[in-house]
Amino acid sequence: MREFTFRSGAALAAGLFITAPALAQDPGQMPPKQVGVVTVQPQDVPRVVTLPGRAVAASATAIRPRVGGLVTEILYEPGKHIQAGAPMFRIEDGTYRANLASAEAQVASASAQVTQAQSAFSRTEQLLGSGTTQAQVEAGRATLDQARAAQQAAEAARTLAEADLGWTTVTSPIAGITSVAAVSVGDLVTAGQADPMATVTQLDPIEVDMYEPSSRFLGVLDDIDDGSLRLNDQLRASLTLENGRTYQAQGELVAPGITVSTTTGSIDTRFRFANPDNLILPGMFLRGQVELGVTRAFLVSQSAARRDKIGNLTAWVVEDGKASQRQLTEDGNYQQQWIVTEGLAEGDQLIVDGLTGLAEGADVAPVPVTFDENGVVRDIPAPPAPADDSAGSGDPAASADTPAAE
Repeated sequence: MREFTFRSGAALAAGLFITAPALAQDPGQMPPKQVGVVTVQPQDVPRVVTLPGRAVAASATAIRPRVGGLVTEILYEPGKHIQAGAPMFRIEDGTYRANLASAEAQVASASAQVTQAQSAFSRTEQLLGSGTTQAQVEAGRATLDQARAAQQAAEAARTLAEADLGWTTVTSPIAGITSVAAVSVGDLVTAGQADPMATVTQLDPIEVDMYEPSSRFLGVLDDIDDGSLRLNDQLRASLTLENGRTYQAQGELVAPGITVSTTTGSIDTRFRFANPDNLILPGMFLRGQVELGVTRAFLVSQSAARRDKIGNLTAWVVEDGKASQRQLTEDGNYQQQWIVTEGLAEGDQLIVDGLTGLAEGADVAPVPVTFDENGVVRDIPAPPAPADDSAGSGDPAASADTPAAE
């Protein structure tokens, strides 16, 4: 016969309490499997969509000459940043200086003719009725008008000649990064030629075209109409670079898409990002995350849900002490968690640990758990036990029972 020794009545009661369930179990019956559970509650979840994107220059220009001639000087360093209006090339200007001098002479001659015509008209007008006729006055006025018109034409020609001379210095119309020159000193260029002399590309800010399937766009509109999605006042986006690095700057919407591509069936939406370090270059492929708004849903850890062979998302919950599998309807993901809109109810105990070997209707013993900052399941620490004050309470009954228990 096995003997048990108890030091106190309290220990005896505790021992009976612990062994009672084991005695009540049927012989050979396995205890319920312990599973870690979290109690799910609906919450406002940001609706974030991930879209493919490609960087495009906010502004890029091809530098072409507006006058013809030989290139005499290249005035910039390739690959460097230049300001708008900075000179880039110089074209031989001798002919254009001569044209300007000729135009200025034409203006001086036309001004002299205006002065002469004005004087003649004034004399004719003063002598009207005493040696001149009305016809002579009208002829003098016409001559004066012609002289003034000739002066205006000469001034216009001078303005054009000044512009041609100024265009012999080719400048950049925008601020940006310069390319390598496509011409050399001594090359002959012509006005408006097809081949650019160089290009200037604005990299800061940079713009990104993001492509969303039209079917998803229609789904977003449906969610807005039925109230399940509350759209943000302003749409902002973040980027993930080709190497997986998260780009720090947030982008703002430039222009929403208004047409659907006939080849890809997607809508092109453009966002603008600050790019002070020129880290993003035109043509680079990117992945964008656009926060559309918030939706009321449950967040389910991706480790607690599974997809079957046909793609249905399922998870296990505890119902009346038994495991029950639920089919879930998800609407994307957020921070490694599924955004579940259907399949769960407030207060459900979602099984997140001990999923191996679960079967429909199996007895389970739920144990509350939580997730740490890395998404790992952790046990909830037990609250500290209340301090035992019986030893210092001075209770005569307690003092009297102690020797008897020993």
